[in-house]
Amino acid sequence: MGLCESVRGRRSPGGAGALRAAAALLVLLRLGLGLAQSVPPQDVCSSAAAHQDLTQPEYQKTAEVDASVGFMAPLVHSFLLTVQPNPFPKDLILKIAKDVEAQLNQLFIKEVLVYEVGFLVCAVIGLLYIVLMPIAGFFLACCRCCGNCGGKMYQKQTPSIHCHRITLYWAAFVTTVIILAGNICMFKSNEAIKVSVDQSQEELNKTIENIQSFLYSVPQQVHYVVNESHGTVLNVTRNLDAIGPKLGKEIQDRFRGTMDPALDSVRMLYQETVNISLELNHLNSSLVQLQSSVNRLQANLTAVKHQINNTFSDPNCFQCNMLQPELQKLTLDTTITVPSLNDFQAAVDELNKTDLKSKINEVKDFFASIPLRVTNDTKDIVKSTKQVLANIEKQISQFTKNIPLSAFTNVSETLVQLQKDIGRTAPEFKRFEGIRWGVCVVVCCVVLLVVVCNFLGLVLGPLGLTLKANPSKRSVTSDCGGTFLMIGAGFSFLFSWLFMIAVLLLFLVGGNFFTLLCQPWGDKQLLKFIDTPGFIPGLDIGPTLGLKSNITISGIFRACKKNQPLWTTLHLYELIDLQDLLNVTKYTEEIQQHFENTDISLSTITLLSPEVTNQLRSFSNKATNIDASAFTQQMNKISLINLNKTAEQLDQLAGFQNNTSSRDQLQKEARDLRQIQTDIETIIIPQLENLNSSIKSLGSTAGKINGTIEEVLSNVGAAQDFLNTNTTQIVKTESRTFLDCQLGYFSSYSDWANVTITQQVGRCGPVAGAVESIEIMICSYIVESLNAFWFSLGWCMIFFIPSIIFSIKLSKYYRRMKYSDEYDDQLIMSRIPRAQMKFT
Repeated sequence: MGLCESVRGRRSPGGAGALRAAAALLVLLRLGLGLAQSVPPQDVCSSAAAHQDLTQPEYQKTAEVDASVGFMAPLVHSFLLTVQPNPFPKDLILKIAKDVEAQLNQLFIKEVLVYEVGFLVCAVIGLLYIVLMPIAGFFLACCRCCGNCGGKMYQKQTPSIHCHRITLYWAAFVTTVIILAGNICMFKSNEAIKVSVDQSQEELNKTIENIQSFLYSVPQQVHYVVNESHGTVLNVTRNLDAIGPKLGKEIQDRFRGTMDPALDSVRMLYQETVNISLELNHLNSSLVQLQSSVNRLQANLTAVKHQINNTFSDPNCFQCNMLQPELQKLTLDTTITVPSLNDFQAAVDELNKTDLKSKINEVKDFFASIPLRVTNDTKDIVKSTKQVLANIEKQISQFTKNIPLSAFTNVSETLVQLQKDIGRTAPEFKRFEGIRWGVCVVVCCVVLLVVVCNFLGLVLGPLGLTLKANPSKRSVTSDCGGTFLMIGAGFSFLFSWLFMIAVLLLFLVGGNFFTLLCQPWGDKQLLKFIDTPGFIPGLDIGPTLGLKSNITISGIFRACKKNQPLWTTLHLYELIDLQDLLNVTKYTEEIQQHFENTDISLSTITLLSPEVTNQLRSFSNKATNIDASAFTQQMNKISLINLNKTAEQLDQLAGFQNNTSSRDQLQKEARDLRQIQTDIETIIIPQLENLNSSIKSLGSTAGKINGTIEEVLSNVGAAQDFLNTNTTQIVKTESRTFLDCQLGYFSSYSDWANVTITQQVGRCGPVAGAVESIEIMICSYIVESLNAFWFSLGWCMIFFIPSIIFSIKLSKYYRRMKYSDEYDDQLIMSRIPRAQMKFT
């Protein structure tokens, strides 16, 4: 039995079931609406990318209320509200809208006149002004030409004449200042009209472009959400293609916690076994080398010993028999052995037969094949799931057809055409505006001319006046001042009635425009009025969209004012049950069924067979029985050999010899013994020490291997128990985790899509902004400026009346009289004209 004997085990309901369940969920979710974001439920699913919020388009800044444009708005509004205090005439407008011709009867006309009574009264006053002012001017001119109405060039001097003059002067001055103020307002309001009209095209284009940006963005945002669902399907498809590496890796990682320590300990045992084998080989080689050296020295020593014995047998050798006992001690006959190594070598050889390295590789190959096993076992379900996903992609493309996105395109095309029309009419409109501006400037200048004449009279008159001078001898300067006053009065009579016609017409148009359009538009009554059923045929937005409830224009405006999305603005939740479409839990039972019906086959593993376990235990027991004491005795025995002592004795014996041949032979034999002793010390002893060190190292390694074997048996046993107990559960758990990961993509995507559709798609703030921008352009700019102009002009026309009176009366105090009337303190000297004389 090997280390990694594979045994076919039970099949576990796992990863392919996860795929099938994920695929089923994809089908159902995409079939619902195709809206989702991924939030992985566990770390294994951390690759799911979070979807970003929708990017709202950038809109151009449109017109805002300018305080300088409506500088007279409070005063004009106060006047118009006094003239027209009645509320917005809903009923009258509805009657006109229903049937114009049928409403043109006396009763209806009476209702209209009653409603417009304030404007009618002002119109009557204006008409009286228009009629009476030229008549009064005509009769005054005729009367003065006849010498009446101040036409006589004679001024009676009285004590109160200076008081009257001063009073008339300041009255004329104040009146002229008031007219000048109105004239300044005319100039300013006329310029404001021009600026408003000039900016209206640009502001209108900005408003239309903002609406177009909004109309373009809504389909893009819807397609973005749908495309993100395609991305989610694509992401899951990639995961299905990589189910082997993904799910297989997770299964492998769950096994590593127990398998890695077991494999590491086996690798360590294998390495120690290799080291022991190397040390044994080295030890055996050292033994062979040592034994060879010992045998060689033994042969040399035997030869020397034989030579010495021959020398001693020579009769010429004096007293040689005395060393014969020492000759018997010369021996090196020993065999170097370590008896306990034989059993240890046999155990190592037996362990090497198990081939731990190949068994380790078998385990690694088995676990490396897990991803391929997962891929093979889930091949069919992945294929069918991809087909389902392909059907999902096709079905999702039909989703946008349920939303009337074409309406946005139609409105956008209409706006494009409107911009073209505005561009074509703009030059003609600018030309008309130039004419209007020029006419208004002329009117302002005429009024200014009256003011200038009055001020010249008020300045020159007092400058040239001498208080006690004779009225007939007044200076030219004073006379010019009085003449300018008369000229101002003449211009007033000449143009005031014409200007009052303009005031009347602009008042009726601008005033009613404000009361009937701008005021109800500003306080949102106009939008509520438009919501009146039947006022605009076909404006039932709710039934048109297929809603149960009706949607009003004012309600849409209020929602857009808060920049709410189209989901709540148009009550789309009545058409689409988004929560039901994105509900994941209702598919759980079907998903579970697919999950349970698919298995991934994963064989169980027998890490150590009983035979291998017994071999390891036997090896552990033998590894602790290495006995080096016999070798130590042999080493000590060799270390005690000392041939130098015998050599010294031979040298001493040689000293007593008279025979030269015997002496030389003994000395040579002594040198040979010393050489052998040197060889023992330089060759044999180092080899013995090296061999002793090897034996000790082997003993130390053999001592450690016992602990290694125990660690191997413990770790492998724990790993085997873990595999036998948890393999099926691990496969099932990791498969379910993979399934939860795929479900997490859609579940989180569903949450994102729900929030995006209900809170971000089609935020209609630009629509409300466009309505307010148009209101500002029409009412706050053009109408306000127009009303300010006619109000200022009417203001001047009203004060023309006291200006005429004060100017005519004051002019006589400065003009040069034809006849004098002297006044000196208490006596007034006057020349009484003859009866027949007539002054002109």
